[in-house]
Amino acid sequence: MNIETLRIYCSVVRSQSFSRGAAMNNVSQSAASQAVHQLERTFGVQLIDRTKRPFVLTPEGEVCYEGLREVLQQYDAVEARVLSLRQEIAGSVRVAAIYSIGLHDMSRRMQEFMSRYPKAKVRLEFLGPNRVYEAVLDEEADLGIVSYPQAGRGLTVIPLRSENMVLVCHPDHHLARLKKVTLTQLRGENFIGFEKSLPIRKELDRHLRDNQVNVRMVMEFDNIETIKQAVEIGAGLSILPEPTIQKELKIGTLACVPLAVHKIRRPIGIIHRQRKAFTPTISKFVELLKETLGGPEEDEESPAPQTTEETARKQSQ
Repeated sequence: MNIETLRIYCSVVRSQSFSRGAAMNNVSQSAASQAVHQLERTFGVQLIDRTKRPFVLTPEGEVCYEGLREVLQQYDAVEARVLSLRQEIAGSVRVAAIYSIGLHDMSRRMQEFMSRYPKAKVRLEFLGPNRVYEAVLDEEADLGIVSYPQAGRGLTVIPLRSENMVLVCHPDHHLARLKKVTLTQLRGENFIGFEKSLPIRKELDRHLRDNQVNVRMVMEFDNIETIKQAVEIGAGLSILPEPTIQKELKIGTLACVPLAVHKIRRPIGIIHRQRKAFTPTISKFVELLKETLGGPEEDEESPAPQTTEETARKQSQ
């Protein structure tokens, strides 16, 4: 039994899936299943009840998971200290990211990193925002990539970039013909929003409320991909980060219109535990993310923020 076997077991348990746990460790589903069987043979007990969907842990499996998490945390801490002395770019970086960062976007960064440092590995997992925070706090991930990153609770934030938000609609929608749109022009429109618990929803609600704009919220989702699909079928409008709709704009399934008055932005950042000892490998990965993902995405044509009264005066001229 080796450290990778322990890591695979914890990944399978955390993700509640043999396939996802295998993917997190870059092994086949069969290899993940064999790793769990090996642990069960070693301890002589059943750790996972596979008769239920999704599977559940046995009491022994719960104890094993909690104990092995502590073992892995101690091992990773020792590895970090050893590698920091050698300054070797090797070992793994565990990254948890929100879905809207994009598999394609992150895959390119991972490939670039491993091309620069062949001895290094990146373990990437996509999670909901709350789960990213939990993974970092529980030492299941070295780094988390989230929108509207929040420090505190033992976490530190490294800013990456600020994304411009735009109105997104079906190409045949009447607002798609405009060069720019104000928030007041969205009054009464069918709107596809984020779930109320998400930071991006709270920020958009604040902007609409400040401008006394009421939209007809017809659907709410927890991820950008599903929102885009709803907009594509003409169910309503949405306001989304511009980088997340580039593919749809190219193929013509969505249209976007810049917001004329209020520049709404979505900040993206890295979170990590306070006082976490970065290995040289983690440090280099953070450097690469800042190099390739970092920096503001400013819209040079967007005017400076104005008040609602200024907008009304200009529209009457």
